[in-house]
Amino acid sequence: MTDIIVIGGGPAGMTAALYALRNGKTVLILEKHGFGGQITYSPKVENWPGTAQMSGNEFADRLLDQVMAQGAEVDLAEVLRIEDHGDHKTVYTDDGQARDAKAVILATGVKHRMLGLPGENELIGEGISFCAVCDGDFYSGMTVCVAGGGNSALQEAILLSGKCARVIMLQDLPEFTGEKKLQEILFSRPNVEKRTGVRITALNTESGELHSVTVEPQNGGEAEKISCDGLFVAIGLIPENEAFAPLAELNAYGYFESDETCTTKTPGVFVAGDCRSKSVRQLTTAAADGSAAALAACRFIDAL
Repeated sequence: MTDIIVIGGGPAGMTAALYALRNGKTVLILEKHGFGGQITYSPKVENWPGTAQMSGNEFADRLLDQVMAQGAEVDLAEVLRIEDHGDHKTVYTDDGQARDAKAVILATGVKHRMLGLPGENELIGEGISFCAVCDGDFYSGMTVCVAGGGNSALQEAILLSGKCARVIMLQDLPEFTGEKKLQEILFSRPNVEKRTGVRITALNTESGELHSVTVEPQNGGEAEKISCDGLFVAIGLIPENEAFAPLAELNAYGYFESDETCTTKTPGVFVAGDCRSKSVRQLTTAAADGSAAALAACRFIDAL
C-alpha cells in the first residue's frame, strides 16, 4: 500500500509529492495527460521567486526530475473514482487497476475554456495566452485583443493596458458583464477599445504566429479582420472535479470547497492547487497548496 496517492501532476501535485517524500512517505502520482499542467503553455515564466526566466516546460521537467529523484512513482492514468474505507482509500483508474493508499491528495487543476476554433491549440504560446501576469510583458508596446467580458477578462485587460500600446476588448454579448467599477477603470484608459456583440470566427497566422483575428457581429453583419500581436482568452476556467464530489464538497462553480488547510469533509482526502476555491490562481499559490496538503496528509497518516 502506498502512503499517499497524488491525483494530478501539475505544480500543486508535484510539490505535494516532494513534501511528502521528504517527510518519509511513499508517493504515487497519477496524471491523465502530461506532467506540468497549465504552466507548460507559458513560453516564459518570470514570476517564480529566485529564477529570472525559464519556460513552463523547463519548470515542469525540473520539478518532475526532482520528485522522481526523491523516490516518487509516477504513472499516466485517469482516475475514475475513489472509495473511502476509513483507514485507507482505493483509487480506480481507466487502465483497470485499483490502487490503495492511506491518504489521497486531489490536485486535479483546471482547464481554460477555449474558443473552439481551428488552429487554436497550436497557437497557445505563439500568440494565444491566458494570463496577463504571466505573459503580459511579452507584448509590451504591442496590440493585443482580449476575448471575454466578465471580471477575469476586465482584470486581465487592466493589467495589459499598462503595458500594451493598444488593447481591444472582444465580447460576444451585447454588454460587458463584469463589475461596473472594473469597467470604469478599464474603459477610461485611452489605449483601450471595446467591441460588443461580436464573436471571433477565425485566427489568422503568418509563419505560424498569430497576426489577426476575424470577428463577425452576432446580428449577422459583415466580418472584419482585427490586426493584433496577441490574443488573451479569458472566457472562464473549467474544473474537472465531479468524479470526486462524494468525498470533497464542491461549490456552485465546481471547485473544491476548501480553505488553505486543504482539508475536505473526508478524513484522509486533501485538495491542492487551482482545483480549490480561491481568489488567486498562480504558480506560487499552487506550490503553496501542495506543501500544505502534503503536510496535512503526513499528519493524518502519522495519527493512524
